[in-house]
Amino acid sequence: MKILVMGAGAVGAYYGARLEQAGEEVVLCARGANVEALRRDGLKVQSHQGDFTLSVTATADPREYAPYDLILFCVKSYDTQNAARLLAGSLTTSGIILTVQNGVENEAQLRDVFGEAAVMTGNARIGAEMTLPGVIVHRTGGVIEFGEISGGESERARQLAEVFKRAGILGQLIPGIWQARWLKLLWNASFNPVTALGRSTVGEVLDDSNGLALIRSLMGEIIRVANAEGVALTEQNIDDEMKRSQKYLRAVRTSTLQDSQRGKPLEYDALTGAVLRAANRHGIAVPHITSIHALIGLLDQRRGS
Repeated sequence: MKILVMGAGAVGAYYGARLEQAGEEVVLCARGANVEALRRDGLKVQSHQGDFTLSVTATADPREYAPYDLILFCVKSYDTQNAARLLAGSLTTSGIILTVQNGVENEAQLRDVFGEAAVMTGNARIGAEMTLPGVIVHRTGGVIEFGEISGGESERARQLAEVFKRAGILGQLIPGIWQARWLKLLWNASFNPVTALGRSTVGEVLDDSNGLALIRSLMGEIIRVANAEGVALTEQNIDDEMKRSQKYLRAVRTSTLQDSQRGKPLEYDALTGAVLRAANRHGIAVPHITSIHALIGLLDQRRGS
């Protein structure tokens, strides 16, 4: 397949590297110092699965090598609209654009540009950080779970799953993908803002009794909103996420924490903002989410100070 990774930060570049190693034709789209480093030095990955350096095709203009059979869409959610418009016309006739972004609202924006038939959705299950331009530290995970927005299991989805399997990045092809999308939002909309506000790793939040109580309160509110949206999450999901976080994610510095410490815009509106908008649609009070959303918004406004 000819694949564009749109937004080759830590997450996108890692997946692109694994696909390239599996024999796919991959183009990494990045910006600034990152694209310059990728062109000059290649991609350097420091991974718990083994370090490697890979020569890559990198560009700042995603249309340079178009058209593509697959666009792996990895930009921050606040860049979705601009990036999608830039990519208009860059897919082959039967091409797929697969979003593995945070949140549950990007799909609608992509459908507006590419049409519903072209769009798939999924979750990036990975803990990774770009420590320097062109340098990634891969700490945990490294797979993609995905599916058709409309549900079911199509032939094209099965074929894409085979591509991901050969690359070692297949988590699961999920017929009911929206439950998985909301399950990831359950974690992201809780841990991402709290770790950024507390300047803490996931483990440091879990070890603090007040931090842990806050996470559980946030998750409880998200579950009520998800249920109103027709997604069957339960209190058991909170316990499962706590166990998973304790076992696998303690060292993770969430992307929102990383961005905060580097003075970058914070991707919070796609997380707590998405929960708030859904809560308002159903008239559900979410006081903890409301407070955290306000606080992370203030932090975002003052990130340059």
